[in-house]
Amino acid sequence: MYCNVCGEKLTLMFKQGEGLVPYCKSCSEFRFPRFATAVSMVVTNRTKDKILLAKHAGSEDYILFAGYIKKGESAEKAVTREFKEETRLDTVKFKYMGSRYHEPKNVLMLNFLMIAEDGEIILDENELTEVKWFTPEDAVDIIKEDSTAKTFLKNALTEIKKL
Repeated sequence: MYCNVCGEKLTLMFKQGEGLVPYCKSCSEFRFPRFATAVSMVVTNRTKDKILLAKHAGSEDYILFAGYIKKGESAEKAVTREFKEETRLDTVKFKYMGSRYHEPKNVLMLNFLMIAEDGEIILDENELTEVKWFTPEDAVDIIKEDSTAKTFLKNALTEIKKL
């Protein structure tokens, strides 16, 4: 890790009440790690018997819908914007489900369970190569094991069963 102000290599130093925190000797300042924030959506239909998954450009894996939150934008706005941009479908409603840090991309993922409006899906071909409706069981089977997406999907399916 490097200082985001001067570029100096950071070292871990103990800070009272915080534990080990990256420290810049050049600036004499603690530098808390920065990371991006994104939304992740488990998308279901109105009858809640299907899950919509997507293949992103450059990947063969089906994953949940997701996107970065823009500067000044709320997570709630990002949920509806990202989904509409990628599919041209509207959102009926959504519910915040939880968060998880996703280390491979250095991003805090905020997960939502979302109900999509019925209609024709028009893909944003710059981002997606395919979208497909799955039964909840098939969706769980196709998402990678031990992934953030699988954790979010299983939590959402537990919630759907309560509804």
